[in-house]
Order: sequence, then structure tokens, then C-alpha cells
Amino acid sequence: MPSLPLSSLRARANVVPSAYRGVSVGSVDVPITEQVLIDRYLGREAYRRTRFIVTRDPHGATSLIQVHRDDDDPLFGPVTSIEILAMPNECAYVVDPGADTAVPTTLAEVALRDAPGTPVVVVEGRYSHVSFIVNPDPILVRVEEVVPPEPAKLADQVRRLLDVAEDLPPMKLDVHRVTFDSLASEAPSDVYLLPCRGAGVTIKGSSEFYLDERPERADWVLLGCERSRQIHEWFYGDSPAMVSMCPRQRRVETLTLAKCCLLESEIAIEESRVVVPWGASLSQVSEALREVARIGDPSLSSV
Repeated sequence: MPSLPLSSLRARANVVPSAYRGVSVGSVDVPITEQVLIDRYLGREAYRRTRFIVTRDPHGATSLIQVHRDDDDPLFGPVTSIEILAMPNECAYVVDPGADTAVPTTLAEVALRDAPGTPVVVVEGRYSHVSFIVNPDPILVRVEEVVPPEPAKLADQVRRLLDVAEDLPPMKLDVHRVTFDSLASEAPSDVYLLPCRGAGVTIKGSSEFYLDERPERADWVLLGCERSRQIHEWFYGDSPAMVSMCPRQRRVETLTLAKCCLLESEIAIEESRVVVPWGASLSQVSEALREVARIGDPSLSSV
């Protein structure tokens, strides 16, 4: 009996199809074997966009193959060779009606949640579209935040973008939140100066003033950042006692996304850290995520 070769794609992580229109779904009425796949597809006409075929048998077993034609110009052409991406013992089929299967991060989340440890996971999702991911291994991205406000804005923006990003590799967020109470604990005081009233920050057991309201000078501790210190010096002619809240200044060893108010219109790339302006737009955060992807996974394995 002829044996089908294993696709070279199996050696790569986070492989997803560039478009789910290249994924076809078929069925057989007997248990799936290599010979069944050969008999079913080799020499059979396939649409020129079809590159992968998901096959299911009566018992719900699933396989995934990659098919090749000698000429992709005709609307249909015979399959001239087949490579295996997964036989039933290493392939899962997951139905999640809410999953957008065009989004790599979503595919990885569904795969790791519903079929952990399975090398190849086929997902039937929103619009009944079917796609797959091979060797899901999302890039771990640490997001440095200060709360309140809730939700933390940068982390919320990243999550919203990853929910629709079809051209970024899968990412998993590790959101690290620092609260104003924890900052205050580093310099106990009866009076604190906070950058602005907008976030509704209060410190339990103390009085608060807000720099953007330019209050009368008091013996306070500033919970702020370098820009806040500069503004304070402009208003009052001195630099106060201060605890820095700047996410950019936190020492981390992992791939990190942070924000800094010293940036106004550009993003900064600092080894394994990408920094956006405080109050960054979605387009700036999107640009930053592309840099994160470049650092963490230089090429999205879409095929």
C-alpha cells in the first residue's frame, strides 16, 4: 500500500491557511486510512483555490491533507499529489459558532481550550466557515497597565484588535496591572497628587489633589510619571516627592507592550519592549502589535 508523505508544514508552529476558502470539507463512509484518502482524492478534480481538504468519517474522525495540482490556472484540475497534515489520531474537529476562523489568535484560543495537546485542530466557526491551525503556540505578550480606569485601556485595545486581526500570528496576553493603592504603599503620605481626576482615582485613608486642576501647593507625594514631574515643575517651580507609575520604566525580561506619556505621536522599540504613547489610538496600537509580531515571530505561518 502506498504511503503518503507528511507535509513539511507539520514542522512549523502556528500554521494557518491564508484564507479559509482554500479549505475544503469532504466526507467518506468508511473509517479514514491513508488508502481511503488516496482512493478518494488522488486524481480527482479539485477547485483551483483548494489547497487543503478536511475529511470526516461516520464516526466523527477527522483528517487534514494538503493537495497539489500541476496547474492551478484552470478552474478545476486533477489532484496529482497528497501530503498528510493530520490523521485522525492527531486531529480534532471543534465547533464554536462564535469563533471567527479567519483570525489566528481566535483559532489558537479555541484549539488550546477545546483540544489541548492536539497537533492539528480544525475549527468550524462563525458563518459555518471551517479553518485550522497546526501546532498552536501563541506569542506571549506582557501588557503593562495602570488601573483605574477599568477596563485598562491599552489591554482593552489590544484585545479588541486581536479579535479581528487576520494578519497577525496568534498572541496570548499577560496583563500586568499596577494600582494607585500599591504605588501609594511605596511612599505613605496623608496627601497625594495624582495626574488627573478623569480616572476617578482615590487613595484610601488620604487626601487627593489632581495636577490638571493646578491646586495650591501642598506637602504631597506625586503618583505620576516624568511628564507629570515636568508639569509640576512648570506649575510650582520644584520637583515633588514622587512614586513613578510609568509602565515603560518597569523592568521585565519578556516581550512587552507598554505606554509612556513622553511619546506623543510615534511608537518606540526597545529590544523586547514596544512602547506606545499614553492614550494611543487604535492605529498606533495596531502598529505596535506588528512590531511585537516581528520580534516574537518574524513570519506568520499562513499558507
